[in-house]
Amino acid sequence: MSALGAKPPNFVVIFCDDLGYGDLGCFGHPTIATPNLDRMAAEGIKFTQFYSAACVCTPSRAALLTGRLPVRSGMCSDKRRVLFPNSAGGLPQSEITLAEGLKTKGYATAAIGKWHLGHLPQFLPTNNGFDTYFGIPYSNDMDRLASAPKGRESFWKPKVKYFNVPLLRDTKVIERPADQTTITRRYTEEAIEFIKNHKAKPFFVYLAHSLPHIPLFRGTAFEGVSKRGLYGDVIEEIDWSVGQVLKTLKAEGLAENTLVFFTSDNGPWLIFDTHGGSAGLLRDGKGSTWEGGMREPGIAWWPGKIKPHTSHAITSTMDIYTTCLTLAGAKVPADRVVDGRDLSPILFKGAKSVRDTFFYYRGEQLYAVRQGPWKAHYITRPAYGRGAPEKHDPPALYHLDHDPSEKHNLAKDNPEVLATIAKALAQHNTKLKRGKNQLDLIIKK
Repeated sequence: MSALGAKPPNFVVIFCDDLGYGDLGCFGHPTIATPNLDRMAAEGIKFTQFYSAACVCTPSRAALLTGRLPVRSGMCSDKRRVLFPNSAGGLPQSEITLAEGLKTKGYATAAIGKWHLGHLPQFLPTNNGFDTYFGIPYSNDMDRLASAPKGRESFWKPKVKYFNVPLLRDTKVIERPADQTTITRRYTEEAIEFIKNHKAKPFFVYLAHSLPHIPLFRGTAFEGVSKRGLYGDVIEEIDWSVGQVLKTLKAEGLAENTLVFFTSDNGPWLIFDTHGGSAGLLRDGKGSTWEGGMREPGIAWWPGKIKPHTSHAITSTMDIYTTCLTLAGAKVPADRVVDGRDLSPILFKGAKSVRDTFFYYRGEQLYAVRQGPWKAHYITRPAYGRGAPEKHDPPALYHLDHDPSEKHNLAKDNPEVLATIAKALAQHNTKLKRGKNQLDLIIKK
């Protein structure tokens, strides 16, 4: 029996790649039209302080599927910040994924889209609790051919043939290079088919879009539809995709028994100018531990169960793990530290908070700690390609409720706040057990 009754709920997690905090209409973008996501937010909960556990792809995905900070699983690195086609490592078998946890309660599980937790067979979704997989094993800019235009030209005017990324069905390559102009549509069709085929039993669909990670591609039906240009076209196709999934759930009579989450893995890739997104009023983007690098749009939707409202609680992608397992009546692992919190009090009772503290890691190093509205930066470093790390002693201190753009350092006038945060950090470090680094392992030729 689930936490909400005799019939276990279904779960759909829609996870974007490099979507910024300010890229949706419901989060303030003035020219990108996202009517389906706007409606989803209006009918559900819009989280204004929803965090990814990392500021780049691989560690953020590991955290989502394990409910744990990536440093605990070894899925982060200071050298190779993500996994590459020559990587020998991946998500350790000792980790218990959300799919594996839900399988104990009879769930049908599907991973669709970008994986990026190891491309070797033992690391792929079908060996981590998913019944089926359809998607690309790592980022869509990898496997760029030597014959492709050098530098950024391949990204400014991308062509499918420039990026020899494989498309997999379970563990087999079925297309190479993956046709990225049709990939959002095909991911959507795959999700819809799985939902229809498994509606008789509880299911979990993990729909991880490859986009808007560069290079940007969109289907012919979305060419030139957005005032924001190519980037806007990509987001508006993703919005269409969300609409198709929600429409299917309603048409199949599943909406009132399905919890849907929408969010992103990290902030916008700002070094790609107009091909990257926007963090809105937040500072910096992908690759940094400033707010723009890790605070994401977060939406939860469940008609008839969730009372629509806006939540300002400190929440995280890791909470999806604990929430889904709890609602399914599955056990949250007790033999390891799980950082995710059960969001049920916020989802169903309008609670103001489920956590007070959040830790910001860049690779294997802790850069910042948030406690309540206060955020202390011990180290800061700009996003990809924009400068060296800077250590702060005393730490830089910002009041995020008053100053979400992190412009005004208040450390000088608040030593007691820094002392309180230092105690929380010390307690965290005392209990921290680091996993073996997986990202630095390279295939030997």
